[in-house]
Amino acid sequence: MQYTSETLERLIRELSKLPGIGHKTAQRLAFYLLKQPLSEIQILTRTLTDLKEKIRFCSVCYNITETDPCAICSNSRRDSSVICVVEEANDVLAIERTEQYRGLYHVLGGVINPLEGIGPDKLRIGELIRRIQPHVHEVILAINPNVQGDATILYIQEKLKTYPVKVTRIARGIPIGSDLEFADQVTLTRALEGRMTIVSS
Repeated sequence: MQYTSETLERLIRELSKLPGIGHKTAQRLAFYLLKQPLSEIQILTRTLTDLKEKIRFCSVCYNITETDPCAICSNSRRDSSVICVVEEANDVLAIERTEQYRGLYHVLGGVINPLEGIGPDKLRIGELIRRIQPHVHEVILAINPNVQGDATILYIQEKLKTYPVKVTRIARGIPIGSDLEFADQVTLTRALEGRMTIVSS
């Protein structure tokens, strides 16, 4: 479709690049933004700029943060003897919503996927292993239950075999092939409570 404004057309094209946003939704969003006062658009613009300029990865767990270490890692009330390993930062948010987990996290930054050229060396598995200190008693593998997730779990399990730490994975309350960020709080809570031991020291 040809628009009378090249700027509007460019905005629709850029919005269409967002996940889950098709051309029609992008068009609706563009026209919505067009109706907003300039002050609102400036706030949105500043927020998007801050997103890239202020947010970084925590040097301990690799969760997203504006302070280093992040609020979870620096919270003395968290149980530092348990580390929950997840694929991405949005999985941390999903587990935190349950309000049932009080340990620390480790964000891998993805899963092993040879078809996409992602091997163990491209994930933060080495950093996880370096975090296994005598006070760490359990590593929970809260990785999405699919082929790539299972391969990643098996790899981490093998790497942690020689360490005196209990390795568990969340129970299969999460549907196969789904993502943690879309699971409801009850399902995630039961999955955490029903986690199974893979390797026990």
